[in-house]
Amino acid sequence: MRKPVRKIAFLRSVEIRRADPYIQRCVRDLARLGIESCLFHTHGTAGDEDFPGARRRLDAAVTPDELAREVARWGADAAVSISLPCENALRDATVKDLLEALGIRTVVTPLPSTLALCDKWETKQLLVRAGLDTPRGVRVDSDLLAGRGVPVPAYADALRASAARIGFPLLSKPLWDSTSMGIRALPDAAALDAYLVDPPEVSAVIEECVAGNLCSVDVVGEPGNYRVLPVCWTGTAGAEPVFTFADLRWCGPRPRADADFEPVAARLIALCEDLRVQGSVNVDMIYTGSRYVVLEINPRIGGATTLSCAASGTNTFAALAGLARGAYEPAPVRRTGWAVEFLTAERLPESVRAELTGRLNLITAHELVIDDVSRGDIVVFTLAEGEEGRTVKQLEELHRTVGWPHREILDKTRALLTP
Repeated sequence: MRKPVRKIAFLRSVEIRRADPYIQRCVRDLARLGIESCLFHTHGTAGDEDFPGARRRLDAAVTPDELAREVARWGADAAVSISLPCENALRDATVKDLLEALGIRTVVTPLPSTLALCDKWETKQLLVRAGLDTPRGVRVDSDLLAGRGVPVPAYADALRASAARIGFPLLSKPLWDSTSMGIRALPDAAALDAYLVDPPEVSAVIEECVAGNLCSVDVVGEPGNYRVLPVCWTGTAGAEPVFTFADLRWCGPRPRADADFEPVAARLIALCEDLRVQGSVNVDMIYTGSRYVVLEINPRIGGATTLSCAASGTNTFAALAGLARGAYEPAPVRRTGWAVEFLTAERLPESVRAELTGRLNLITAHELVIDDVSRGDIVVFTLAEGEEGRTVKQLEELHRTVGWPHREILDKTRALLTP
């Protein structure tokens, strides 16, 4: 019989405000059950308004062994990984082995599967075996290409032949990066030749460039009990990489796309079962108008988790805590309305924030910090179906009175909600 859980450690590697407001609700709900929470984080600052529990800031270079000792010293009965990007999920998966040897249940996907999902080429093989569409590609070994180690004189020519078989345009992606950084466009054979002469220092995947709508979905649960959150639309995929928050990110009605996703969701659940996924994985895809092409599966929560929670009226962080407590209830998740997210380059004045709160169902408006650099404020709001016209009018009135949101954001929101 599992012992009662009285103390849960949350492992975090980026600014906790990106989990606002759902992590705060989760911690307060746990407190009402008599369960203490502690945030073990390596980046950013956190006050009571960010995490209403105990907090311990650790060095960014903390090792899995050091992190496990800190969590055990605090007296945790269970731990939950809410870290990103993938290299930090790998750290937490390593911590899982150390903590569970001490009897501390740790919610994160097991280490062997996390290792596979961190590697884009390994992930591609898993997707093919699962019957999911994924871009055709070829693995690029940086050592062979640079002439390090075993000499393989024909390696560059083999890559040229593989690229020709796939067809241009192509994209090169670092094998292990999961933040859209380091992507390099290869529009033609001349660009590939230049790439092979000056290759990246790390191994990569060269794959076909698929055009369409970028989207992501979170799968949450454990073997035998998974739920798939609504699909979130995050931008446009093309021959050139774009900043993750360059466009509106949203979740809302899209009947044809929703129907096309149903068999994809079933295959994703089957793959999660095979990998013994525990906690959350984030799946990045491109929708071409008829099919979903899976780019990668990140063994962690996603950058659009707040958006999917807002659109479905669920709380992924509470679900993860439920897994830690042995009290997870895999109820079906359905989209309940619209959720819209955008980045504004400047910080919102309090007067604008108050106006926004009065006019819209504001979920969050907080600073977005990436690699210790402020990118402005990220804003998420929701609305019910049928309220599209009223919401656009509220935004238009807000723009007239305070000059916010900026015209570009206003126009994109109008086009989305009232096409």
